[in-house]
Amino acid sequence: MKITLTKLSTKDLATLAQRILSNIQSGKYPVITNHPLTATLAASFTEYDKVYAKQVYSGKGKDVAMADQERDLAYTNLKAFLNGYRKLSTAAHYQSAEDLYGIFKKFGLDLDRLSYSSQTAQMKKLIEELETPENLQKISLLSLDVAFADMKTKHEAFETIFADQAEANADLRQLTSATAIRKVLEKNLKSYLNLLTAMKDVPGWELLYSDTNELVKAAKNSGTKRKDENPS
Repeated sequence: MKITLTKLSTKDLATLAQRILSNIQSGKYPVITNHPLTATLAASFTEYDKVYAKQVYSGKGKDVAMADQERDLAYTNLKAFLNGYRKLSTAAHYQSAEDLYGIFKKFGLDLDRLSYSSQTAQMKKLIEELETPENLQKISLLSLDVAFADMKTKHEAFETIFADQAEANADLRQLTSATAIRKVLEKNLKSYLNLLTAMKDVPGWELLYSDTNELVKAAKNSGTKRKDENPS
């Protein structure tokens, strides 16, 4: 019963281990029931199964980028309005627009071009200053309450999604390396297959060896078939 486990794909390795464990747990082979090696194999497969199909990162990158785009749009629209309105010296409350635009200048007119973390820090300060009673009154005079609320909401939504991504990525990194877990599973599978090979001529072990050998052949053929379907 020969197979190079390291050459199996992550999926094929998982399939082989799962089929072998199902075979062991079927009750058809009394000789392997309660054997300590099967518990070790089952434990290593459980750990492997948790991580082998996971992505390195959380997959939330697109959500973060979309939230950032929406935040940028709300920010640039409000900034553009104030910049245009403040130049209309004959318009009512143009000075309020000038004052509010000055606050945007204070924290930077290019926040939408900064990194996520830098933009978040500056946006937080910008919003805090715009929320003072004096500035909220100026915002109301210009009928910008909804626009300001939208920018604040979009900023808070970004922060929430970004925090979720950071937490998810941290959780993934805390998992033991999938490569290390695979090596443990390969080691335990190899020990199990070696055990069956050594015992194949002993009464009671013949059927278990024969059935397991078929599972091993199927795993090897699966890898060969995939190579044939995708020639290099």
